[in-house]
Amino acid sequence: MFGISCTFAALQNTVSISANNVSRLQSLLGDNAETVSRSAIPVNRYINAEWLQVAYPETEMPEDSGRLHLFPIDDNKFCLQLAYLLENQDTDTATVCLLQFLPAFFDQYPVEVLMANQPFRFDQTTEQQFSICSQSRLLLEQLQQKASTAFLQALQQSEVALQLLRRALECITTPFAACQVPACRFLAHETEREKIIKARRILEQRVDQPFTIRELSRKVAMNECYLKKGFKTLTGKTIYEYQHELRISKAKHLLQQDGQSVSDVANTLGYSSISHFSTAFKKATGMKPCELLK
Repeated sequence: MFGISCTFAALQNTVSISANNVSRLQSLLGDNAETVSRSAIPVNRYINAEWLQVAYPETEMPEDSGRLHLFPIDDNKFCLQLAYLLENQDTDTATVCLLQFLPAFFDQYPVEVLMANQPFRFDQTTEQQFSICSQSRLLLEQLQQKASTAFLQALQQSEVALQLLRRALECITTPFAACQVPACRFLAHETEREKIIKARRILEQRVDQPFTIRELSRKVAMNECYLKKGFKTLTGKTIYEYQHELRISKAKHLLQQDGQSVSDVANTLGYSSISHFSTAFKKATGMKPCELLK
């Protein structure tokens, strides 16, 4: 399937991993993401890459983030996937890059060398989140750049893929050193902190009118990037997470009032459809909205 030599059992497991990636990718993108386009890049015999363009409802654009998935498929055999989600400025779309390192890639290294690093110490499928640093962003851009010949391009893509894997492992191993955000120094100024507080207050006062990051940044006169980083630093949640929790909390309250229907609550809170609201509510609470109706 991947053009490499591996045992039949390992190949079967790798196929099941590919199927499992669908649900794991959904956990990164969210339930309401719509894949607009996708293109595959076979880097070499050991590494595959894929680019996706994903569209979102305007109020549900997630924050930039990276995920590392490790799949043990046999004794001392691994398949590893890196997933990067990057918001496209001024649009309601995001770019997703998937890098898959196949079992033969890790066969190059002694087992004891691998086991000395996270996440190879685990004997089960693991998922770890990491921040996308400026260097990783630059590498992702380089991964798409063209070279003068096909061979030079393959070499360039292989080198970039290795650097991305190294950066991701460094972020997981030493998260506090690798994920520093110099831009958050602006929070040393009281006026900037007040803008973040104002943004939070706007979200709390207008639960029925979800805001995009772009709209919120204009209301508080703050750069979108600074607003996202500052909000996460001061509240511990992304803007989307904070807004989502507020809406679900308000939904619980409304559903328990006499005379309310699921449709009424969905409309009041600005959801695009009842099914969208029901899916979001069940995912957050484990219950269907109708279970709270009086």
